[in-house]
Amino acid sequence: MPRIKSAIKRVEVAERNRTRNKSWKSAVRTARNAVEESLNTADKVEAGANLSRLYRVIDQAVIKGIIHKNSAARKKSRLANLVLKLSTSSK
Repeated sequence: MPRIKSAIKRVEVAERNRTRNKSWKSAVRTARNAVEESLNTADKVEAGANLSRLYRVIDQAVIKGIIHKNSAARKKSRLANLVLKLSTSSK
């Protein structure tokens, strides 16, 4: 444990940031799992709604600096392609 006052503060800030980052990453995973679940049930409408919810959560995480913008773009692109594949194959 640090003895210097500024180092003690940094430990507190790091812990606060860690819990905040953990919460946002968990929210992203939850939204991603909802999209994947709707893909497994082949529900196009629900998949589209869940995808837009996922976009919103990921974009907020990027704004807060939790996820890098390229990582967010990759996640959104991969799931959007799966949803598009589902909507075009079910016609």
